[in-house]
Amino acid sequence: MSYTALYRKFRPLRFEEIVGQEHITRTLKNQIIAGRVGHAYLFNGGRGTGKTSAAKVLARAVNCLNPQDGEPCNECEICKAALAGSLTDIVEMDAASNNSVEDIRLIREEVNFLPTLAKYRVYIIDEVHMLSTGAFNALLKTLEEPPAHVKFILATTEPQKLPATILSRCQRFDFKKISNEDIVRRLEYVAKESKIEITKEALNLIAVLSEGAMRDALSILERCLQDGETNIEEDKIKDLVGIPKLTYINNIVKAFLEYNVDEAIKAVDIVLKEGKDLNNLLWEIIKYVKDILVYKATNKLEIYSKDEIEEIKRLSEETTKERLLYIITDLSKLENDMKWSSQKSILFQVEIIKLCSQNIVETHVENVDKGEKKRTETVDKSKTSGNKALNNEENKTQAKTANFSQAISEYDEAKGWKNILNDLRQNGKIMLYSNLLKAKPIELNDMVIGISFPEGINAFGKSILEKPENITELSRVVSMEYGKDMKVRIIDNVDSLPKKSEKQENKLEQMAENLDIPLNIIE
Repeated sequence: MSYTALYRKFRPLRFEEIVGQEHITRTLKNQIIAGRVGHAYLFNGGRGTGKTSAAKVLARAVNCLNPQDGEPCNECEICKAALAGSLTDIVEMDAASNNSVEDIRLIREEVNFLPTLAKYRVYIIDEVHMLSTGAFNALLKTLEEPPAHVKFILATTEPQKLPATILSRCQRFDFKKISNEDIVRRLEYVAKESKIEITKEALNLIAVLSEGAMRDALSILERCLQDGETNIEEDKIKDLVGIPKLTYINNIVKAFLEYNVDEAIKAVDIVLKEGKDLNNLLWEIIKYVKDILVYKATNKLEIYSKDEIEEIKRLSEETTKERLLYIITDLSKLENDMKWSSQKSILFQVEIIKLCSQNIVETHVENVDKGEKKRTETVDKSKTSGNKALNNEENKTQAKTANFSQAISEYDEAKGWKNILNDLRQNGKIMLYSNLLKAKPIELNDMVIGISFPEGINAFGKSILEKPENITELSRVVSMEYGKDMKVRIIDNVDSLPKKSEKQENKLEQMAENLDIPLNIIE
């Protein structure tokens, strides 16, 4: 019997087996139960998130002779033929290699014929964004008004490349990245069924490395089995993918923080002599320093063991936030420079010497501190010599805030300000979310809600909030929470705090986005 890859062997056969896409599978099942299956679907999402699996299940479900709660039975004649790949009424097409007008014309001719065995003829077109312009045009009319016995299921990772005319003719379903928790649970099931002994730490590492793709996670697990061993630990996975052990990373970062160039070079040489990839090493160092920074700001970390967290705690106590930011900034710049260099090792060694040179680092931090001090003194002077009109305006604003203090409290409890923040975070509006953490809502009237900042807000944060697209998004979320159309007004309760230069603001914003951490941690 021929060997079958894990991702094929454990491909979902029912909607309930598709991991992390309950919002989609629930809708599809309800459509099948109600007999309201559409004529054209577009499944969009990253690689390995279940698009093709969902398409196969849907194709069987609409043709199944004995469907059960919207699920295919996988036992009837139709289901067995589909699973065996012998059912001619379910056509799978790879648009990457079949992207010409002639390929689509063939489909247009075939749709006029009735299914041979099943109820519907289903066309599954994968990587549909690879079709040529002519092929899209040839598909338009058929996709808009196909015969009653034809269903189309399109799948893509890049929906922005599809013409609007195609998008408008399909029911679109967006497949999200699968959470690490869901991936771990599925891997535990696969390991149990395959009689594989694997540690919890190893499962967590595979989930992190897969980046939300279930197929990638199964592929990594399969690579760990190639030597015939069924006992898998975290170190085995790291060796397999070229990730240095955490002990080595810790030693390198420790040497940076202690300005010990000899130890830093020695630790790096040990890693490289083991054949580890230089880019992976750099990525691991940046990630580790970022985790130290996050712990220093929040006193919270996940994934790491108790002993590892204790070491991170010790390192965070021995350094400053500015020092950590300096290391992250320089290493991130180095990562970009190495992409275009043929002498990566030389660049890396020079960077090690730079990070371990105390006079260079201290000069950098000192210049930053001087700049902040100067800006603070300027602002303080400006406040002292401020005009009476400005003070009066400030008093009015503070009085308004005081008058609405009860409304703020009531809204917090009754209307769910936390729900609004959670909605922004879940929708990926991290910059908007992080700058609203210290805000308070004020009901100015029945149609307007004010966003107040009792502790003040800096110019950069205010500029983020006042962007038209952010105001629109915030108004949308607030309106959903209230159940009616609401407008949003940003209220600055105090004088502007020391302003950052435009260059600094852009740098901080870019750093927060690249590191996937809230901006307030950096500020």
